[in-house]
Amino acid sequence: MAARFTLVEPAIARQDIKKSRFVAAAAPVADEAAAKDFIAAQSDPEANHNCWAWRFGQSYRFNDDGEPSGTAGKPILAAIDGQGLDGIAVVVTRWFGGILLGSGGLIRAYGGTAALCLREAGKVELVETATASITCPFSDLMRVQARLAALAGVQMREQAFTDKGAILTISAPKSEIDGVTRLVTDLTSGRALIRWDR
Repeated sequence: MAARFTLVEPAIARQDIKKSRFVAAAAPVADEAAAKDFIAAQSDPEANHNCWAWRFGQSYRFNDDGEPSGTAGKPILAAIDGQGLDGIAVVVTRWFGGILLGSGGLIRAYGGTAALCLREAGKVELVETATASITCPFSDLMRVQARLAALAGVQMREQAFTDKGAILTISAPKSEIDGVTRLVTDLTSGRALIRWDR
């Protein structure tokens, strides 16, 4: 499976093409509602067009906002996909400069401005994670917590205490499930129980 990336933080890029001004704004977003909020916040009612696209895994949407069908939203989505990005939304706003660009020109302008914005943005790899519940006796608790904290990609989410120990909730990269399970089992000689929510 090819690596997928998302943006570290929002990014903006600007281009003037035949007197039309294009501004692309991109940001990482957690879900469709966040994408809609970002698009609404970035859209300029004074502009001629606010075209956009977003992607989350297999879900995606795009909109040409009055430009000829297929000349704006689709090229923006193609820019997202072309850079292997996921969990992001992009808005490209156009202020018309009086010169018609034609279908090919619009595709290059919208897709190119989106691609420029995304190329310059900081990216981070998306890693699929799984959550586990670890029931651990007090005698092993500090050792388990210290070793888990030292593992790259493992994060402590919650801890709750019982009369015999603690229940730790962690997340870890799916690729590390077997290694984390083996570590916890070996470290506690099987006294700690680990259950993964896959």
